[in-house]
Amino acid sequence: MIHKTGGGRRPCGRGLHTRQPPAGGARCFEATPALRPHGSSHCRFVLPACTDSRCRAPPLTWRATNPTTRNEVAVPETRQVNCAPESLCPELDGAPVASERDARIPDSGAFDAGLGGAEFLRWGRACVAALERARAEIDGLNVFPVPDSDTGRNLLATVRAAVLAAEAAAGEVVGAADGAVGEQARIAASRDVDGPAQQVHRYAVAMARGATTGARGNSGILLSQVLHGIAESTVDQGLTGETYRNGLARAAALVRGSLSEPVEGTILTVLDRASEAAHECPRSGLAEVARAAAEGAARALEQTRDQLAALRAAGVVDAGARGLLVLLDTMVAVVTGDAPTRREYPPAAHTLRSGREEVAPEQARYEVMYAITEAGEGRAAELRSRLAQLGDSVVVAADGAGGWTAHVHCADAGAAVEAGSATGTLRDIRIEYLAEPRAPADPAVAERAGRVTAGFVSRCAAGGMNLAVDSVRRSASEPTTVADDRDVPMYAAEPGVVDRGVLAVAAGAGATGLFEEAGAVVLDAEPAPESAALLAAIRTMPHREVLVLPNGALPAHELVAIGVAARDAHRDVLLLPSASMVQGLAAMAVHDRARIAVDDAFAMSEAAAGTRWGALRRAGERALTMVGTCAPGDGLGLVGHDVVVIDRDTHAAGRTLLDRMLGLGGELVTLLVGAGAPDGLATDLARHIGTVFPGVEVSVYSGGQRGDLIQIGVE
Repeated sequence: MIHKTGGGRRPCGRGLHTRQPPAGGARCFEATPALRPHGSSHCRFVLPACTDSRCRAPPLTWRATNPTTRNEVAVPETRQVNCAPESLCPELDGAPVASERDARIPDSGAFDAGLGGAEFLRWGRACVAALERARAEIDGLNVFPVPDSDTGRNLLATVRAAVLAAEAAAGEVVGAADGAVGEQARIAASRDVDGPAQQVHRYAVAMARGATTGARGNSGILLSQVLHGIAESTVDQGLTGETYRNGLARAAALVRGSLSEPVEGTILTVLDRASEAAHECPRSGLAEVARAAAEGAARALEQTRDQLAALRAAGVVDAGARGLLVLLDTMVAVVTGDAPTRREYPPAAHTLRSGREEVAPEQARYEVMYAITEAGEGRAAELRSRLAQLGDSVVVAADGAGGWTAHVHCADAGAAVEAGSATGTLRDIRIEYLAEPRAPADPAVAERAGRVTAGFVSRCAAGGMNLAVDSVRRSASEPTTVADDRDVPMYAAEPGVVDRGVLAVAAGAGATGLFEEAGAVVLDAEPAPESAALLAAIRTMPHREVLVLPNGALPAHELVAIGVAARDAHRDVLLLPSASMVQGLAAMAVHDRARIAVDDAFAMSEAAAGTRWGALRRAGERALTMVGTCAPGDGLGLVGHDVVVIDRDTHAAGRTLLDRMLGLGGELVTLLVGAGAPDGLATDLARHIGTVFPGVEVSVYSGGQRGDLIQIGVE
């Protein structure tokens, strides 16, 4: 059994390997089947040194454990050979090292007995690293079904979500960081409670479900079904050559079954050919089967440009299929230690209005995605049929846990959401504007889309779910040009920094200062801004990517309409689900322009949704609330938009409100003090938290907002 101690970073790919046994004998320690993740008694270990003087990776100490005596010995630095170039140094290349070579280089056939849990996780991490390197190439190939140059980004975001889920599942057993083998893992292995096969299956299931729930775009959902196919095949035997064959065959069936109109010349065809090549492989070892599948996919990828008119016209291969090949090649690299060498495909020779020749641009304006629960296979099939009537690129795919993820490109986003709500319970609704219509959209359709979506937006946000209200992307089918009928300033980003800005709606001088210090451009919310004011502010942002924090200033249906109208030829816009200023501040705390837009927006949305918010107000008139009748001057405690506390004493109302909110847990409380807050109110509430909830951190800021005496955020 191998594990590492010392620094947290793996040696870079320019480090050294050894073929020598770890101790003075003629062979490595023999491992019991439960402890032998790679099926071979001859191990190779990565040494801590790096031959490149520019690499600043800290040293690691690799050790071997004798499964009989539990004694550990350090791996000696003997018989050094140079590393293969496909592994990357994090300091030199900027990409995280998730290489299959970080613990050992297996001999061909070393994994014939099956892939272990650690190696399966290593494959997932290596897929992330490989997609990071191939993202720009894949984006450049994206012309079908919509040429929006985001397939690489979508695949990367999907696989990242999958690996995060698998790592969370691994955390149930592995007790140390960075892949080190913890005490719980050793105990479980020695008792054969969770052997390699069961471990691989558990990680594979988690990865598949994570990919489904975190899928981005049509390609992301299809890729999640590939992972589901592999997961289903590993129930009894883990990942062997035979189960890998079966997994690819099952994946091909799942992908086809999830589509309303399968189209050849795409990931479907390439996955079919990979499965066929795997089954035709005369040997049953995982290394040979993995190589056969990857080579079959590579040959099929070359043929896609002749199978689909849109690809032939643009002179490219299919982008989603290219992403699939990255994953198959990475499996080969993990199992054999040698990554296949592939050509880099040039981007599309010209741009197209739409990859589907039979669909006019004005007929496919929105991409709608959502997750569905409480729906069986029959209802999912009905939804697939209904969405096919509304648009194209329809996918309704199972998540393996009784839920579904749906995707469609259509003209009527509201109707697509309504179809989903008639099927089951919706969450994670995403509506993205894809292409400029040749004529203005039907106002009734636009209004209906906003009205239908708004209700789900409110419910999802109240439930703490991540939800992008509306995202607007420039279609790659339109040339990027400065010619426009509006005066939009152009902006050159700093070298190495993404050209992305944040627009926040804020009320009060103090709150405005907080957002500006965090790097946002602020639109004054006092008086409450009209839709036109927010739209104008978005249009004057000097960035190619704009993230908007509305902070509860406008209703959801107006935000949907603003997002549609804000779209232009040189700007991507994403409205984030912040219902209050404290949620917006939580989002700004994790904002990072160095990340790709989808990751940055996801992290900010997650931070906002993970912040419970409330407010302390003073009643201005007599009114009936859900907890009784209030009189003018009463202190009102609200959680979200609902009144939960009424008290004549404003201080007492605030303390009771905090008790309600912190009764559900919390580690950090933010108090944003309004202009009308009585003297000593914030101090009283902070003291109450320290007394009743010791250990909870409190941050008090002067917001200066007029509406709320105190706005409260609990994280």
